[in-house]
Amino acid sequence: MLTWGLRRSRVDREIDLETTFMVSQTFWNPSFEITEREDGTILMQQVEPLAEALPTIADYLDFWADKAPDRLWLARRNDQGQWDGITYGQARLQARRLGGALLALGLGPDRPLIILSGNSLEHGICGLACLYVGIPYAPLSTAYSLVSKDHAKLRDIVDLLRPGAFFADDTAQYEPAIRAVTHADTAIIGVHNLIEGALDYQTLVQGGDASGEGRADAARAALTRETVLKYLFTSGSTGSPKAVISTNGNLTSNQAMVRDCYRFLETEPPIVLDWAPWNHTAAGSKLGYMILTNGGTYYIDDGKPTAQGIETTVQNLRDIACTWYFNVPAGFDRLVDALEADAALANTFFSRLKMLFYAGAGMSQQTYDRLSAVARATTGKDILISSSLGATETGPFTLTWTEIESSAGKVGIPGRGITLKLVGDEDRYELRVKSPSITPGYYGDPEATAKAFDEEGFYKMGDAIRPEDPSDLSRGFFFDGRLAENFKLTTGTWVSVGAVRTALVDRLDGLVRDAIIVGEDKPELGALLWLSDAGAALSEDALFLRLEAGIAAHAQAATGSARRVCRVAILQQPPSFDAGELTEKGSINQRALRRSRRGQIDALYAAGPGVLRG
Repeated sequence: MLTWGLRRSRVDREIDLETTFMVSQTFWNPSFEITEREDGTILMQQVEPLAEALPTIADYLDFWADKAPDRLWLARRNDQGQWDGITYGQARLQARRLGGALLALGLGPDRPLIILSGNSLEHGICGLACLYVGIPYAPLSTAYSLVSKDHAKLRDIVDLLRPGAFFADDTAQYEPAIRAVTHADTAIIGVHNLIEGALDYQTLVQGGDASGEGRADAARAALTRETVLKYLFTSGSTGSPKAVISTNGNLTSNQAMVRDCYRFLETEPPIVLDWAPWNHTAAGSKLGYMILTNGGTYYIDDGKPTAQGIETTVQNLRDIACTWYFNVPAGFDRLVDALEADAALANTFFSRLKMLFYAGAGMSQQTYDRLSAVARATTGKDILISSSLGATETGPFTLTWTEIESSAGKVGIPGRGITLKLVGDEDRYELRVKSPSITPGYYGDPEATAKAFDEEGFYKMGDAIRPEDPSDLSRGFFFDGRLAENFKLTTGTWVSVGAVRTALVDRLDGLVRDAIIVGEDKPELGALLWLSDAGAALSEDALFLRLEAGIAAHAQAATGSARRVCRVAILQQPPSFDAGELTEKGSINQRALRRSRRGQIDALYAAGPGVLRG
């Protein structure tokens, strides 16, 4: 067994001194202890221990409600275009009143609240009320109610959790889903268009009395690190989604990791404008609790990373200068157009910004370069464009990178308090993780819980990662695909689907939004493509010429048959949520798509019309 320590300083990087100073003052500079076992397994963790966190998220709400009661916590534009907001003092008062009302309705540890609708001020208070009095809550993807035709996944979730109440902003909009799955003893709470039997949210919040607030305070006093705060559901690509248990201790320790990494949070309350749904761990846990635990302000963005939705986002960014900004790569693809075209927008956008953060998919090198260039042109210096790797089960903060790089794709190094277990697989590693932020398991599913952990208690991420420098793991890792997505060619060669997909999409230079990599039990790789807005706007002849050139460039750069896509075809039908082809965050599920698009895959290898060869 070999053990050694590594410490790297950012001053040895070839970037300008001003940028180096800014980064080193704003972010961490960790050192690592790395142990190589005799079987080749590697353990990696930071030398410094994790800082102590408050026991519960409610402790942080109390702290900021006492220290800065008039500071804005959450805001959203109203129908008149003005920002409505809730301060920390108001948030605690409303949480106490609503929490007391929910307890009176019979909700508690075994009767959670299910939130059906998207991000809103009322949704935010519902979450606070539950965490303040120890009622677990489950924010669900709106697709389970509004996109799904059979409500099968929603029904399975309701049967599992047996909720005490549903919340929906507009109960009429959600009535078909509610009526399809509700039980007789389940309350319905809404804000607008109340259906028969529904309780008025405002009445519950404003009608609290001393007994209700006393009930809430008593429940608040009983909270511990082990108290379950929420259930977040995994994608459920096959079968029903699993309910990931998140305790208060999981989430407060994860926020201690976040605060250690992003040191600017200690001196400047974060300001965020964000659209991502709270049913997903990135926005609902990492970002939402980063704001709450650090006394920041969260502006709800009703925009989306789509051709139409980005206009709303841009309008909001004219008002709000963020310290942290997140989007998926498709959103950055569209946002960078606006930043390049509008100097006033760019000046506001970068005026207080500490970093850009992307997740959900790989960012193209073209978009990365354009973002870097417009930041440099606007501010005179580089800005961090960062990504990470984590999971709902890990809090999600696990790996991230805080050095300025010339290219996209690095997911980083482990946070403080996290131990990585790296199981060798040729030139990459299977990733396993242990930390206080790891879920205790899946609610009501002991079998799935047991399968998720190895014999030493490490959570099995199901991801492969590849080190930038095998001799210096502190240089960080690249994501190398989901292990379950990978497959073999007829040659017996394993294909790392994630790496191939990223390389292909990047080579196609903004023409495609995403790709399904296929070729299981075939002699060569193929891909089915979804066009981007830019690709769809081209004539067929122009599109095919550019695609052929991109495929040829990809094939020439690829090293070996397991990385070379030789044939492609364009998909016309969008991915289906009900078929499990899409996750809640909008990324595609490669395995589900290969299964459901079998006919199109067969046509691809039959070399019929519309198939392009590299």
